[in-house]
Amino acid sequence: MKQIWIITKRELQAIFDSLMAYIMIVVFLGFSGFFTWLYGSDVFLNNQADLGSFFGIAYWTLFFFIPALTMRQIAEEHKTGTLEMLLTKPISEWQVLWGKFLAILLLIGIALLMTTPYYITIWSLGHIDHGEVWSGYIGLLLFSGAYISIGIFASSITNNQIVAFLLSLFIGIFFHILFGMIASAFSGTLGEVFQYLSLSTHYDSITRGVVDSKDIIYFLTIIFLGIISAEAVLVKRSIN
Repeated sequence: MKQIWIITKRELQAIFDSLMAYIMIVVFLGFSGFFTWLYGSDVFLNNQADLGSFFGIAYWTLFFFIPALTMRQIAEEHKTGTLEMLLTKPISEWQVLWGKFLAILLLIGIALLMTTPYYITIWSLGHIDHGEVWSGYIGLLLFSGAYISIGIFASSITNNQIVAFLLSLFIGIFFHILFGMIASAFSGTLGEVFQYLSLSTHYDSITRGVVDSKDIIYFLTIIFLGIISAEAVLVKRSIN
C-alpha cells in the first residue's frame, strides 16, 4: 500500500505541475455551473431544489474528460521509456496501475468537492433530498472509477495518446450508450443481460437515491477488470 500511495502522490503532483488539472477543473465547473444554473435548471424552471441537472451534465462531461486524463498515463510513459525505468525498482505493475488510478480519481474528487457550493446554495433555496444528492456524488465517483480503469487499459495497449483517447471513448460508448440501446431491442433474458451491462442503468439507479449492492458490485467489477487487463498487457510487454 505504501508503494501505491507513493505512485499516487507522484502522479497527482505531475498532473498539477502541468495545466491539465487546472483546465479540467475550470472547464468542468464552467460546464456544470452553466447547465445547473443557467440552462435546464430544475431550480428556476420548476421551482424545485434539485441537483438532477448537475448530475446529468457531469455524467456526460466526465465521459469525455476522463479519456483525456488517462490517455497519457501508460502510453506516454511507454513512449518515453520512463515506465520501464520505474518497473526496475521494487514496485509491481499492479502497484503502478493502482497508483495512477487513485491519482486521477482524487483529481476528479477534488473537482466534485468544488461543486459543493451548488449543493449548499440549492439547499438554502428550499427543501432538498440530501440522501439523493449524496448518492448522486457516490454515483459520479463510481462512474468515474469505471471509466478511469477503462482509460488506463486503453492507454496500456498503445504508445500513442490520441489512439488511447479514441480507444477509451470507443469502449466507453458501449457501456454509456450502446448496451442500453441493444437492451431495448431485445426482451427476456438477453434484454436483461444487456440492460445490466449498461452503465447508465446503474448510474441512474444510484442518482435516484437507491444505492443497491448490485450497482456497487457492477462498478467495482469494471474497475477491477480494467486494472487486471492493463496489468496483463504490461506483464506481456515486459516479457516480450
